[in-house]
Amino acid sequence: MMQQPVPERLQISPFLVLYLIMSMQIGIGVLGYQRIIAESAGYDAWISVLGAGLSIHIIIWMIYKICGTVEGDIVTANAYVFGKKIGNLVSTLFIFYLIIFALAVLRTFIEVIQVWMFPELKIFWFSLVFLLLSVYIVFGGFRTVTGIAFFCIVLPSYLLLTFSFALKFADFRNLFPVFDHSVKDLVTSAYKMSLTYIGFEIPIFFYPFIKDAPKSQKWAHLGVFLTTIIYTILAIITFSYFSEAQLAKSIWATLEMWKIVSMPFVERFEYIGIANWNLIILPNICISLWASSMILKRAFKLRQRKGVVIVAILCLIAINFFDTRAKINLLNDWTGRIGFGVTYLYIPFLFIATKIAKKVKSKNES
Repeated sequence: MMQQPVPERLQISPFLVLYLIMSMQIGIGVLGYQRIIAESAGYDAWISVLGAGLSIHIIIWMIYKICGTVEGDIVTANAYVFGKKIGNLVSTLFIFYLIIFALAVLRTFIEVIQVWMFPELKIFWFSLVFLLLSVYIVFGGFRTVTGIAFFCIVLPSYLLLTFSFALKFADFRNLFPVFDHSVKDLVTSAYKMSLTYIGFEIPIFFYPFIKDAPKSQKWAHLGVFLTTIIYTILAIITFSYFSEAQLAKSIWATLEMWKIVSMPFVERFEYIGIANWNLIILPNICISLWASSMILKRAFKLRQRKGVVIVAILCLIAINFFDTRAKINLLNDWTGRIGFGVTYLYIPFLFIATKIAKKVKSKNES
C-alpha cells in the first residue's frame, strides 16, 4: 500500500521539523516534572533527564528509517507490515493515543489555571473555546499548523531568561554528591520523564508532508537535542533552588520559581507565565488533532475536516470526566505509560518488522 505523494504546495521546509518536535515536547510536563523524577533518583535525576533525551535520538533514527523504507507515514508502515485491514485497525489505536495526549495536556493546563488563577473556571467552556481555536487552525492545513508551532516556540522563548532570577538563590551544593543513586534509580527516573518527553515521535505522522524528507532528519535530532538541554538545565536550576524536602511538596516547581521574579511593571509574574502557556500548549492540541484526523482520512477515507470535528468533540466530551486531582493524575500516568509503549516498544518493533517485510517482499519479487 504505497502512499500518494503530497503536492509540493502542501509540504513544509525540512528545518521546520525542529519547531514541530520542540512544540510537541515542550508542553504541560515542564511545569512540574522535577518533583516526579526526583522521587526515584533524588538530585541525580538531572542525569536521567540527559540520558532519556539522548536515547530519543535512537528512536528518531528508527522513525526516519521506517518512513524511508515504506515511503509514507504510520498508516503506510502498518499496512506494509500487517496488510491493509489489520494495519488500519492498528493505526486506529494511534488515534486514541493522540486523543489521550491532547486530553492530558489540556486538562492539566486547565487545572493549573484553576489552582493558580481562577478557581471557578468551568472546564467545559474553556475547553470549548480552546478546541474551537485549534479546529480553526487545523482547517487551514498542515502548513498553518506548522506556522503556529513556529510562532508558539519563538514568541514565549523569552520565558527561559526568567529562570535566571532563581540563580540568585541557588545552592549548587544540593547536587552533590553526584552518582549517589543506583543505575536502577536513574533508569526509573528516566522512565518517569516519559510524559514530559513524548511528542518527539510526531514525524512518523507527517513524514510525507516534508519537502526532501530525509534532509529533515538532522533538524529532528537538533530539536530533540535543544529540548533535552532545556529540560536538563531547568532541572539543575530547580534542584539548586529547592531542598529535597521542599521539592517533594512542590507540585509545580517551575511555577513556584516564577514567584520570585521581580519586575517594576508586574507583581505576579507567574500569571504572565501561565497566560503565555496558552501559546505553548496550542501546538500540542493542533498537531494532535491534525495527526488523528489524518489517520482517519488515510485509513477510513473520511474527509479530514469531518475527522477533526469528530476528534475535537470526543475530546470535549471526555475532558469533563476528569474532574478531580486523582483522576487527572491517573490520566497523566496512563498518558506517560502509553507514550512510553508507543515510542520505546512499538516503534522499535515496527522498525524491525519493516526490515523483515522488505526482505520478504524483495525475495518474492525476485
